[in-house]
Amino acid sequence: MTTFAVRPGSSRQLAGTGTLLRFALRRDRLMIPVWIAVNALMVLSMPNTLEGLYGTSAERADLIRQMEANSSLRAMVGPVFGDSLGALTAWRAGVYAGALAAVMSLLVVVRHTRDEEESGRQELVASGMVGRRASLTAALLAAAVANGVLALLLTAGLAGQGTTGALALGLGIAGVGMVFATMAAIVAQLTESARLARGLTAAVLGAAFVLRAAGDSATDDGSSVLTWVSPLGWLENLRPYADERWWVLALFAGAVLLQGAVAYGLAGRRDIGMSFLPTRPGSASGRLSSAGALAWRLQRGSVLGWSAGFLLAGVVYGGMTEGAADLVGDNDNARRIFERMGGRSGLTDTFLASMTGMLGLVAALYIVASVLRLHGEETSGRAEPVLANAVGRLRWAAGHLVIAFGGSALLMLLAGLGLAAGYGKETGPILGACLVQLPAIWAIGGVAVLLHGVLPRAAAAAWGVAGAALLIGWVGPALDVPQAVLDLSPFGHLPKLPGGSMEWGPVVVLTGLAVVLVAGGLAGLRRRDVTT
Repeated sequence: MTTFAVRPGSSRQLAGTGTLLRFALRRDRLMIPVWIAVNALMVLSMPNTLEGLYGTSAERADLIRQMEANSSLRAMVGPVFGDSLGALTAWRAGVYAGALAAVMSLLVVVRHTRDEEESGRQELVASGMVGRRASLTAALLAAAVANGVLALLLTAGLAGQGTTGALALGLGIAGVGMVFATMAAIVAQLTESARLARGLTAAVLGAAFVLRAAGDSATDDGSSVLTWVSPLGWLENLRPYADERWWVLALFAGAVLLQGAVAYGLAGRRDIGMSFLPTRPGSASGRLSSAGALAWRLQRGSVLGWSAGFLLAGVVYGGMTEGAADLVGDNDNARRIFERMGGRSGLTDTFLASMTGMLGLVAALYIVASVLRLHGEETSGRAEPVLANAVGRLRWAAGHLVIAFGGSALLMLLAGLGLAAGYGKETGPILGACLVQLPAIWAIGGVAVLLHGVLPRAAAAAWGVAGAALLIGWVGPALDVPQAVLDLSPFGHLPKLPGGSMEWGPVVVLTGLAVVLVAGGLAGLRRRDVTT
């Protein structure tokens, strides 16, 4: 039990908050700017893209009519509330920008609360003149700084479309981020594991997206009860650039204050390292007879959660295929963007190819997270007791890598089955289009293995590699960037299936590159000291 040098209820429970905040911002001096830059670039690139797609009032009016009749696309991006470029930007990017802000915020808060406790560093910090709630306050303030900077960038960047709408959109996206920051603060008090805290908060975000999608598919004006239950639904009902509903910001403020109060109350009623939902004591059920079995026990929740998400996403995107073809219609600019993402073929095949590419980009995030579980086990000290027994480093690493690389194959297989089920035909070509993404996914996973094995202190840079690939694949085609930039991503070299011709050369080269990267990482892991 840790003894604090402050009296309960005194103002000194926040002592040291400023120092901890500066330390948190310094630790996240790379992560936070990258998240902000990716999010801001995605939103700020939309006006020019949409102007090229829907440059006339007639085209925008036609878009609104089609969205009112297309429930599947409303489920994906929400309803349209205005025909200005600002309103279309809020429609096209708002929900996804809010989701990205939420992910950034939950990662920041969990990293500076439960992660610090799990590693034992928080107990050392608390032994000094630091208040009981200082760490939680610093974590929330760090999330507030990140969301505030994002809101300022969006407001300034979109001011040309209308200052009032830009301010509403920026505050709404930041509001979503802070709602999930305070939610993560609550979950961090309830669980003993940082991984579980991130997973549970991300699951709530996924549920919020599903509720909003279900509500928007039922109504074309965001009035469904399901939409109003979700913070992402609040963002779209704020209606930036379309007669803003400023009172909706009170929902964000109320949720942040309420959840923050709950988090502060829980933080004052437990010891450091403890939780309200402790790990079940006693021996583990089942057999843990190998390093692979232990790795599966540690990662099975993540694998199952990602698998369910990819299957569901495949079904949703498959059901949208015909509607997307109708929406693009004769719009040459929209067709050209899809062709850059999915290749030149029939519009339906092009849309399916672009969706399988997007799912592959997201799967790259999974493989990085799964590979870096090795890094987490090592730096937390949990790997040393395992390696102290008759388990070699390669066997220990192989257990996690089988789940990382095999799990990514499972995700793309399930995504293909979901796409085929939602679309209702062409199961074989769609499965092939999903599985052909694997060499690029594995190449990014190989980078993560290499960094962990050779430069463990820089292992987190693998997130930058995956994020860069995601940014190039997602935003690059819309910005009409040169093909040379698109080719910087391994996904830019893959054959565009279905509809395109199968080219085995890039598939073989990328697979070989992944093998070389993994081998280099394992060789480095075998030679270096274990990191603590």
